[in-house]
Amino acid sequence: MSLIYFDNSATTSVYPEVLQTMNEVYTKYYGNPSSLHKLGNEADKLLQKARETIGGTLGIPDYCIYFTSGGTESNNWAVKGVARANKRRGDRIITTKTEHPSVLECFKYLETEGFSPCFLDVDSNGLVNPDEAVEKVDDKTILFSFILVNNETGAIQKAGEIIRKVRLKNPKTIIHIDAVQAYGKIPVSLPRLDADLMSLSSHKIHGPKGCGALYIKKNTHIIPIMHGGGQENKYRSGTENLPAICGFSKAAEIIHDRMEENRRRVTEIKNTVLQGLREEFGDRFHVNSPEDAYEGILNIAFPRVKAQVLMHHLETRNIIVSTGSACSSRKNVQSHVLTAMNLSKERTEGAIRLSFSGMNTVDEAVEFVQAVREIVPEIRY
Repeated sequence: MSLIYFDNSATTSVYPEVLQTMNEVYTKYYGNPSSLHKLGNEADKLLQKARETIGGTLGIPDYCIYFTSGGTESNNWAVKGVARANKRRGDRIITTKTEHPSVLECFKYLETEGFSPCFLDVDSNGLVNPDEAVEKVDDKTILFSFILVNNETGAIQKAGEIIRKVRLKNPKTIIHIDAVQAYGKIPVSLPRLDADLMSLSSHKIHGPKGCGALYIKKNTHIIPIMHGGGQENKYRSGTENLPAICGFSKAAEIIHDRMEENRRRVTEIKNTVLQGLREEFGDRFHVNSPEDAYEGILNIAFPRVKAQVLMHHLETRNIIVSTGSACSSRKNVQSHVLTAMNLSKERTEGAIRLSFSGMNTVDEAVEFVQAVREIVPEIRY
């Protein structure tokens, strides 16, 4: 049986072109970009080219892109770096209850340093009410951080409206967007959004693991959390992982070229799954993702079915899904995202996440539906 991989929000398989690019860098351009000799200069040119490519996909100058080890580091740097740099201006930092753990845990930790975190409620679709959100902003608010596309449900926050209203209330508030699940999947224009910081990750777009980036708008007051040799314009020390960075750049180039095609494909896959499940189960299953969510993420639940039991039964048929965020699924706890949405226990305990990519097919969706038809009646308690 061939493998059906519906867990692309956790990580993705690497494009063959990305592997080819990385292999070339490993074997031909292995110099340290900080070295002044020929190999160092060649490596530095590749580093700057990658920076230009990533910046170009967002519509911003290359000097605003700083490479990191991934989305978690980018989020940590954005949140902690801004909070600590601006502590004299205020102590209020705001985020939502449905953020990725790499943001939520930073906010909780910063409370031990004297900051006052605020965690915004969301509605049953996982969305923040922009008017209610801006009410929490005051003259001591130094940071507002939110996720653009939720990693568990695909909910897309009203970023433009949120940012406009925060700017009007307190223009000095620094705005950070976690775009790890959005980048390369939906159009993201930083000049249009007007955010101050944005986190990106390579392995969510068919690039290598261990690589990401943080966009930092010019003149944003932020301090480093990594100290050492002063790489990345003295903001992020440590020898750059050039093969991974070049792989990230190649993946970004490919996925942006294929974005419209990929969205059409994942939409067709999602609709095939939903149509098949409705034909079989009618209204005897739940869709936890909002209707206007990103098409590549579908969160569903079946009454009287444990999510982990269903996941493991699907795995015996070589179908890979997840029960939520890969960063918390091993802890065997209920999803904080679905809990914040005030969904019933039935919908949270039975929730599985399907996440598609342009490398999936409609035939795989049909096979998934058939497997669920056979499995669910057998495992209901």
